[in-house]
Amino acid sequence: MRKPYRLALPLLAVLALTGVATPAAAVSQVVIDEGHVDAFGLAYENGALNLHIHDDATDTEYDPSEVQLVAKPAAKTTVPDDPAYAFLGAPGDPVWVLPQVQNPELLFAGIAAEEVEPGLFVNDTLQLDVVGVRGPADFSIFTQDAFGVPTVRVDSGDGLPDRTTTTAGGHEHVNWGFEAPGTYKVWVRAKGTLAASGKTVYSPLETYTFKVQP
Repeated sequence: MRKPYRLALPLLAVLALTGVATPAAAVSQVVIDEGHVDAFGLAYENGALNLHIHDDATDTEYDPSEVQLVAKPAAKTTVPDDPAYAFLGAPGDPVWVLPQVQNPELLFAGIAAEEVEPGLFVNDTLQLDVVGVRGPADFSIFTQDAFGVPTVRVDSGDGLPDRTTTTAGGHEHVNWGFEAPGTYKVWVRAKGTLAASGKTVYSPLETYTFKVQP
């Protein structure tokens, strides 16, 4: 049975060190519920790797903590009767998915490293570590091929941290899955190894907020 709450235990120490484990006063967030956004946007500037959210509609970049990404009720669907989708729950269970194929009614969220110049990192590879999730149920990131076969990139239901990769200069869209309505906090850190020096650089640990509407 899948548990309704997942938080990677090693994350507790990480959050304490970064200061985000302590509850803070509520702050107003920019709400984005439709259109194209780079949810995990990466850049390497002035010797630092960073994660941000880029809203394509307004060509605005935000710190992840400034934004609430919303899955509207139209994102609700059911888990397919296919063992390959067991990571989302039992067949027929409700699940909310922001899809990798654009739906004008929903947020079209991607992963982008177009601001990272090819050649800077070894094999042009950048890693994204989802180190913790807190919410009403499990969270996942997955892709589907032309035949509908899923590839799971992140699944809080089988333990964290999980790591996915992206390519410098690249841009892709994925499915973002949520197994219950409510608010999810997702902690993410990016890293890469510089080709010139062999040094590994890290972004700050960022907190993403997703609001899933019933």
